Amino acid sequence: MAFDLVIDIVNTPGALARVAAAVSDAGVNLAAATCIGSGERAELHILVPHAEAAKHSLAIAHLAVSREREVVVVDVEDNPGVLADLARKIAKAGVNLDLVYIATRNRVVFGAPDLDALKAALADRGRL
Repeated sequence: MAFDLVIDIVNTPGALARVAAAVSDAGVNLAAATCIGSGERAELHILVPHAEAAKHSLAIAHLAVSREREVVVVDVEDNPGVLADLARKIAKAGVNLDLVYIATRNRVVFGAPDLDALKAALADRGRL
């Protein structure tokens, strides 16, 4: 399983370093990250395989996880059109996405309100 954790951070130099250090201190691999927000605060999404250990270490560092959910991670080839093909497949299944980002090792992270339908739409694809 893979989990997307959302941490609301103060958008200052070193904020990402604090999060990354807390996660690594827990021995958890940070497989992806994306940050949204250009103002004083930002929403940092991180992809981890072990949510509880990461959340515990983040809490010790006074960094609160505001949201957590399981996501689907798909191994892909780094070629033009791969994301378009996956997105069409998901759309054909009638699944509405509310989260997409790229992870390490040529993987795409997908989140949807209906996770079971998303998993079914991508059943022939690999996951983290």
